[in-house]
Amino acid sequence: MSKTAAIADKASGIALGIIALANLLFVASLLVILLTGISVVKAAPVPKCTGASLIDMLERDDPEKLRQIRLEAERTPNGSGLLWKIEKDGIEPSFLFGTMHLTDDRVTRLTNGARAAFDSADMVIIETTDILDQQAVALKLLAYPELMMLPGSDTLKSLLSAQDREIVNAALENRGIPPGSVIKMQPWLLTAMVSIPACEHARRKGGLLVLDAKLAEDAQAGGKEIAGLETAVSQLQAMASLPVEFHLQGLVQTLKLGSRIDDMFETLIDLYQRGEIGMVWPLFKAILPSENEKGYAEFEQTMITARNHGMVENALKHIDAGRAFIAVGALHLPGEEGIVELLRKEGYTVSPVR
Repeated sequence: MSKTAAIADKASGIALGIIALANLLFVASLLVILLTGISVVKAAPVPKCTGASLIDMLERDDPEKLRQIRLEAERTPNGSGLLWKIEKDGIEPSFLFGTMHLTDDRVTRLTNGARAAFDSADMVIIETTDILDQQAVALKLLAYPELMMLPGSDTLKSLLSAQDREIVNAALENRGIPPGSVIKMQPWLLTAMVSIPACEHARRKGGLLVLDAKLAEDAQAGGKEIAGLETAVSQLQAMASLPVEFHLQGLVQTLKLGSRIDDMFETLIDLYQRGEIGMVWPLFKAILPSENEKGYAEFEQTMITARNHGMVENALKHIDAGRAFIAVGALHLPGEEGIVELLRKEGYTVSPVR
């Protein structure tokens, strides 16, 4: 059995769950740090990242499937490119930039074009500025315990079937996490805890910043204004609004996937470097077919489409002021209801910067 087939066999139903995590790692990983009490220890060794890109595997093992995936991706509006110029008569141009919420230097190292666009901006806008002050976020979240903990008498033990409970407990113990210590934790947050690759976790523990936070820090150092399009609370409320069954399934499937989760992240990084964001959905849907189409459709509406509209609405005043650099997760850019297309519907000319 090829490695891609083996991954598909073990990961059925997880595709959009992984995309969800990649989309929310900006805030979810902050909660992981807060909940586990991780301190910055810059001397700590960083383990080698072990993931392998599914693109490379498909090129070797199943080039026809890869060709079909690329054909589908080509039909995705605005699926290629990370940097976009926003223009309208009478205002200074702004730029829209797709990020990935990771610390990997292949992600955080800006291209010359992105760096020039960033340097030219008077204001930098990211998804949420809350992540820049961890203590403030922690205090805010004290008022929303339901975002981190299951309500009432619900526990992971009571919500999971006996079979799934056995899978979860064994996988947690294998990771050195006593199941009893997380029994009240929201399943999606626990999924974020166990899915972050060890190398990424160590880099954050060592003080490295995800790309969005690094851009904000660079903006502060350069005397630029900084603004956010959402709050950490609103992001987490959106995630928590999805059915608990959806999150439970994602937790079980993630733990079943085990170390192969690293391949998913490596694939996302590979596609990000290529600027082929429109391939993310077709690739994961082809490799990791879903058994919960209804749940994933609700996820896409809640976590991507609805947030796209909200972020565009909140970005307009900054765009109309001119010379803004807007950095949001790259998965928000493509598609008929992606941010690029939504800005065009608002009357702006939005063109890729190669």
